[in-house]
Amino acid sequence: MSQHPANLETSDRLKRVYDLLSGGREHSTMAIIQEAQVCAVNSIIDELRNNGVDVRCRKEGRLFFYKRWDL
Repeated sequence: MSQHPANLETSDRLKRVYDLLSGGREHSTMAIIQEAQVCAVNSIIDELRNNGVDVRCRKEGRLFFYKRWDL
């Protein structure tokens, strides 16, 4: 867990990833980087979790996929 996670209400980068994941489908790490224009996806996912968002991760080979489960 992040020691000082950003707040979803005030962080534009968290909002962009949250909005992307709110579509109900899973996204790869690279898709999140490209579509939400962010870096360090694993850290952002951790921060979203610290803000009460249920994000699940699935690994397929060397790729990671993320999806919200609280929809």
